Amino acid sequence: MQTEPTILAHQDGAVRTLTLNRPGALNAFTAEMLVQLRAALNAAAEDAEVRCVLITGSGRGFCAGQDLSDPLVNPQLQPGEAPKDIAHLLDGYYIPLALRLRSMPVPVVAAVNGVAAGAGANFALGCDLVLAGQSASFIQAFSKIGLIPDCGGTWLLPRLVGRARALQLALLGDKLSATEAQAMGLIYRCVPDEELAASAQALAQRLSTLPVKAMAETRRAFDQAGLMEFEQALKMEAVMQSRLGFAHDYQEGAAAFLQKRAPQFTDR
Repeated sequence: MQTEPTILAHQDGAVRTLTLNRPGALNAFTAEMLVQLRAALNAAAEDAEVRCVLITGSGRGFCAGQDLSDPLVNPQLQPGEAPKDIAHLLDGYYIPLALRLRSMPVPVVAAVNGVAAGAGANFALGCDLVLAGQSASFIQAFSKIGLIPDCGGTWLLPRLVGRARALQLALLGDKLSATEAQAMGLIYRCVPDEELAASAQALAQRLSTLPVKAMAETRRAFDQAGLMEFEQALKMEAVMQSRLGFAHDYQEGAAAFLQKRAPQFTDR
């Protein structure tokens, strides 16, 4: 019997929409789903027609985090069975996924509908721009089961909201509303639920018309600059700016500005 794919892909112009598709489990991750999601991101990265990726969830949630019934992490043991080493799940599935997301050659938008918990929350926060419906929520649920934030959470949270708030979210594990998430700078924007899909699609379509190569380099520059001294960051900017200055999009953008016309960006 053929099972429903856990990741659905749809192309609209230059935007590739990936939908997490386990609605009966609030799109909780399984090992197979993580494999399919990384494959879908790889396919988008390799497709020259894709200039922006939009990720959302089917049903009433974005992603409830890791499915604890998955055999790789299920804590319920048979007599004599050794405890599961969660590192296998992280090393083999989450780390490659987080690195793939962070190295996408195009901007990635998350449209968070409903709950985003645990690894599901941190996967969303790893996207470049995060929109959320008003009924959405973000939960760092790890402390409630004796774990630490993963899927990049320990790196992302302090950089997004500062150490004090990051610790508040991680240690207490309280539900954070989308409105609160926007107010503290955790996400880009909160919109009414009925406007989420259209707003996210409009944002993704807008990004797809911009110089996506420069936007991907901007993400990389921000990530690297956070680990550098100021002078090092200045020198990194010069190297990146030099490389981009020889690309078509800079030549086109500058020419369009001088000629007072709309630019046509094509680099990727």
